[in-house]
Amino acid sequence: MGRKSSFDIAGYSQEMEAILGGQDNKQARLFWKAFSFAVDAHQDQRRKSGEAYVSHPCMVAMILAKELGVTDQETLAAALLHDTVEDVKDVTIEVVGELFGPKVEAIVEGCTKISHFKGNRQTFLSLVHRKLFSGSAAHLEVMLVKLADRLHNLRTLDSMPKHKRQKISDETIGVYAPMAGVLGVFVLKRELYNLALLYKYPRQGPRIMVTIRRLLRQTEEAGIVKTLKKELDNAWINNSIRLKSKGLWAYYRPQEGGLVSAIENPLEIYIVVDDLHTCYRTLGILNQTFPPIPRTMRDFIANPKPTGYQSLHVRANIKGQNFLFKIRTQEMSDQARLGIIRDWYAKRAVPSRFKKEISEMFNIMGGDADLSYTEMIAASGKTEIYTYTPKGDRICLPRQSTVLDFAFKVHTEIGHRCIGAKVGQQEVGPTFVLRDGDRISILTQKEPVKFDLDIQKICQSPRARSELARTFRKRRKKLALETGELILHQELKRYGIPASVLKLQGMEDILEYFSRDSLGELFTFLGQGKMRLREVIYEIKNGLYADKQTLMPPTGALNTIELDSVDPAWIKLSRCCNPLPTEKRLYGLLSERGLSVHRLECSRVQDLKIQREDIMEVRWNLKKTRLEKQQTIDIPAGHKRNMIFKILATIQDDVAIAKLQSYAGRIGNDKPAWEIRFDVETLAQLKELLKKLDKQRNLIYEFVLEQ
Repeated sequence: MGRKSSFDIAGYSQEMEAILGGQDNKQARLFWKAFSFAVDAHQDQRRKSGEAYVSHPCMVAMILAKELGVTDQETLAAALLHDTVEDVKDVTIEVVGELFGPKVEAIVEGCTKISHFKGNRQTFLSLVHRKLFSGSAAHLEVMLVKLADRLHNLRTLDSMPKHKRQKISDETIGVYAPMAGVLGVFVLKRELYNLALLYKYPRQGPRIMVTIRRLLRQTEEAGIVKTLKKELDNAWINNSIRLKSKGLWAYYRPQEGGLVSAIENPLEIYIVVDDLHTCYRTLGILNQTFPPIPRTMRDFIANPKPTGYQSLHVRANIKGQNFLFKIRTQEMSDQARLGIIRDWYAKRAVPSRFKKEISEMFNIMGGDADLSYTEMIAASGKTEIYTYTPKGDRICLPRQSTVLDFAFKVHTEIGHRCIGAKVGQQEVGPTFVLRDGDRISILTQKEPVKFDLDIQKICQSPRARSELARTFRKRRKKLALETGELILHQELKRYGIPASVLKLQGMEDILEYFSRDSLGELFTFLGQGKMRLREVIYEIKNGLYADKQTLMPPTGALNTIELDSVDPAWIKLSRCCNPLPTEKRLYGLLSERGLSVHRLECSRVQDLKIQREDIMEVRWNLKKTRLEKQQTIDIPAGHKRNMIFKILATIQDDVAIAKLQSYAGRIGNDKPAWEIRFDVETLAQLKELLKKLDKQRNLIYEFVLEQ
């Protein structure tokens, strides 16, 4: 604990009064009411540094008002109160709502961490972040307050122990700094990254900062700004030119393991002029003074970013050093610094499409547990590309986006029915990666496409990933319902109880006992392994069928499910024993993620303490089960070439050979000696093929089904 220090409440009040006005100002009364409440609530609390705790929420409000230009009293009141529910015993969220209104209550609720949690830290952080995203989906102010909160914590992090500093910096780099970028609040994004990276890399960070300062000093000595200013002054252009080095944030490369020692464009030169027309005049003079690097000019004035960012960008190489020039008006400069906040509080409006997309993204990240929000954050931080519909409408997407990302951005239904696209004159599939400037015409079919599970990882946009996750979840739920109904009917039959018992009036009491709203929900929970079949049977037998005789409880026989699909959204062929659907004596375990299939002799199944009702025998209808994916047979070293061609001759009538690849003799290669890729229509045909291979003397091969 640091030494005690007082917080200058009077000085703070004077500074905020200069920004917002005093208590007699109708537009600031709620703020001053919240200020008095926060001072009283936190009066006996202190921070690790020894400062009065109330200094923290006060400085969060100050950051919003003074540095970001936020003057909305509800947002600032929420900033003052954001820690009261979490840290003050007698303050509840209901109290906040009663005193300050529903909007302040919602923002404070969104900022308040989860309490009474039991579990590991990673699960806790995930829940905290998802709660934050859910709150931000309804009120973007939640994220804004949390970003200011995190910035003040970083500015005062020195008083925390080293392990705490590391945790806070990791979380900032992984979540908060990228979120500031998503909102377009780059002034926050950069400082969050810069401070967090200095704490995360306490040795490397300061060394890079020395390099940055040296580069800046050398460039100032080179006189580039003076030369350009002279040319603009000669053209009678009012201008303000500023040389700026990119901060530590630009040197962060997570895919390369952290900070890099040098980057391609470390220096930027900002040129601010009077109006839009002069921006283009300035570009011409700049290009004459310092010839640009070919194909590096980007016009974000004619093509603003979704955040509203506008500027002309052009790169030039001067004396061996790359420079990025940014030409803009003062209004564009303010927009670039504050992003969404400027429109939000200055114009009292946020661009509706951008707000909708941001809220949608937060909603997905907060509510869809099937999606990794960390992957979505990484995708959101990518450079944008501009693509176009056949009518010329612009669609902005993250770099590396696919045709399917584009289709979902145009319309959800188009995404679900997308089978490909025409990009220019080229016809391509849904996973084709788009480039800047592509003109795309989506190709669709009448029915929704049954997309492969892997396609979700290829897509880059939150909407595409979310819609695909929802589709896969729907497929799993449908099969879980059918499976649950099947095994319940089978189990009832074993006890001699007719399935019609489920339609009796008393079934409502059993549904209520298990807290299920419908019979369909009961089936689904059984099919997902969330309910014990034995317990359901017990309640039916001793409730609905109490006065009637039943058969003796079965002992060895298992319930059976017959499948006609290998849909990976529901069926998991376990890697511990690599079962094949063509085999007999396969067994399944139900879970929310799907049906996990194992061989009888699988050690993992043997180790589980399960009852007869918890496991089922799994069979496939071999003739009806179609295989959509190309399959592969691997043959290890030690087999002669003649034998391989003999195998091909044996199986060519049953399958379509797509490719034969030899890796024999390649040093240091971990691949098999031979790889045979082939297409086969059904499991029945696959079974015949494997039979023929098994009859080949001295043949060793590996086969794992591609689902």
